[in-house]
Amino acid sequence: MASDRRVNFCGSPAHALDRRRFLGTAAAGAAAFAADMTVLDVLKEPALAREIKSQGKRVILLWLAGGASQLETWDPKPGTATGGPFRAISTSVPGIQISELMPKMAKRMEQTCIIRSLNTKNGDHGSGARLMMRGRMDDPSLRYPDLGAVLARELGRSESQVPDYVSFYSATEGRDFAPGSSGFLGSRYAPMELTTSLIPENIRRAAELSDLDHRQRGELRELLSKRFERGRTSNSALGGHNEAYQRVRGLMASETLFDLSKEPQRVRDLYGPTQFGEQALVARRLIEAGVPFVRVGRAWWDSHGQNFETHQELVPELDHVMATLLDDLDQRGLLDQTLVITLAEFGRTPSINPSLGRDHFATAWSATLSGCGIKGGSVFGKTDATGNAVVDGEVGAAELFATIYQALGIDPQKNYYVNSRPVPLTEPDTEAIADVLA
Repeated sequence: MASDRRVNFCGSPAHALDRRRFLGTAAAGAAAFAADMTVLDVLKEPALAREIKSQGKRVILLWLAGGASQLETWDPKPGTATGGPFRAISTSVPGIQISELMPKMAKRMEQTCIIRSLNTKNGDHGSGARLMMRGRMDDPSLRYPDLGAVLARELGRSESQVPDYVSFYSATEGRDFAPGSSGFLGSRYAPMELTTSLIPENIRRAAELSDLDHRQRGELRELLSKRFERGRTSNSALGGHNEAYQRVRGLMASETLFDLSKEPQRVRDLYGPTQFGEQALVARRLIEAGVPFVRVGRAWWDSHGQNFETHQELVPELDHVMATLLDDLDQRGLLDQTLVITLAEFGRTPSINPSLGRDHFATAWSATLSGCGIKGGSVFGKTDATGNAVVDGEVGAAELFATIYQALGIDPQKNYYVNSRPVPLTEPDTEAIADVLA
């Protein structure tokens, strides 16, 4: 399961800032920086910050749990029996229109590609969410890693002691449908799941325990673990257990990354006071410090009743948070290296039910990709006049995931090996959507 590792950070702002010396010291410095990701002051040195930001690629997934309606977001059908009450508005890219509920994103369409032709054929919350987090369904004998775990493996640093995969999901609705899963990759790439707070629970050392005591306990645990390993066959579970403990001190040092009180008030005001906005801001802080993958879950879009009221509340919030995030990443020089995805387990039916709601619909729905490796200001695929079927460019989960990997510089057909079994990242012979890639 070997993979290339990118060095993302230098360990000390005292290092010389010229490019030659930076590149010469980056490999050694990465381990030191990874052990204490609180050193965000390093990013205040302009030359060094540019080098750091140009190294690793990252992903923020805005997960619209429950299934947002494509008709009230990215693929409106005004004036039809299925269109609903909202207008379509023109965007900054001639010929592209989106829902009037998204005026801020309409002004920023140059950064985003809309995929309007997803047919994933699975309208169940649980299995649909697993499909759209993994790109395929598990085999009976094999649990696949989800997108976050794969990107933690591919984009993370092998020496990192801090999380490579962080997932925010604060709502109770739908939380169990798509928990993060590292599958056969093992616990080293499992997510840090945050469900009750922006800051991980139990991250601080107990007040009654000194730093020396904490270190000595860790050394004792390591000694006992090595004794346990003697004479036993090495396995992934044992290795993952040891790696998790080795990362504890680095994780404790990363607490300030989750603390929004460290962020200027003017920036916090831009994102807004909502939980979704605050989590998106923490996501930006994390990827700026080198975390490869952050998922921010926003629930609950399952609008079987009162669909239009639900979307009139949720879509403007998505519009604001997404637009602010893209602006923030762009201004910080991060957008070219960061892929921002909006995705759900499925879309909503064009037909409107007696409760004025839209039901589950996986036949013709939308997702978006912005930033790294993506041809912004574009639309791929087309649905018919009422939104009931894809009429051009139909793709499924496998093609979407291949496109994501390709945009990040990862070969979609790269093989992992489970024992001697080759397991490609996507289904065999799956091709990325070339028209979407920059």
